[in-house]
Amino acid sequence: MNAERGARQSASMAAYEPESGAGTGGDHRRTGRFWSARRVPAALLALAVAAAAGLLLYDVAAVRAGRTAMEWRSWLADQLATRTLDDGWVVGVAAALVVVGVWMVVLAVTPGLRGLLPMRETDGIRAGIDRGAAGLVLRDRAMEVSGVRSVRVSVSRHRVRARAQAHFRDLDEVRADLVTVLGEGIRQLGLARQPGLTVRVRRPAKG
Repeated sequence: MNAERGARQSASMAAYEPESGAGTGGDHRRTGRFWSARRVPAALLALAVAAAAGLLLYDVAAVRAGRTAMEWRSWLADQLATRTLDDGWVVGVAAALVVVGVWMVVLAVTPGLRGLLPMRETDGIRAGIDRGAAGLVLRDRAMEVSGVRSVRVSVSRHRVRARAQAHFRDLDEVRADLVTVLGEGIRQLGLARQPGLTVRVRRPAKG
């Protein structure tokens, strides 16, 4: 990369790969993701089932006591008796129920809490750090690198991406320092699974 090209365009992307076996040595143990309690979906489903079951049981008990069935149950029985399986309403309701069922299964088998990164378990204590907070910590570390004017850091479960602007120094030198500083910062976060690191450095646009 010549000097003119390096001054105008972004530096090539650099990747830092985490150390193999990180988080498995010493008195640290790797831990899985935190599971969400999902109280809102569970509460909504429980309320819906309880309301439907209570209304149905009340109507059945009323019919047993000699009263007439509620209009909605008579209408539903009539619809089920007259509509065919290929009817649009039947197909639509069935599809909606399938979607809801799949959604509930997905909620049951996935941990959730994607914004919380699990940290290494020490002495039986589990801890986690918010992805936004981890990004702020790494951003502060990156701003200490000489030549960095501004930097944006995004943290996901598998990779940390840093995009920096350098107003002086060679771009490759700034990028190398950022890889070193951010790599050390990731290790000090104590995550159960160290994410990879991608750093890109460019010059700020000229006005």
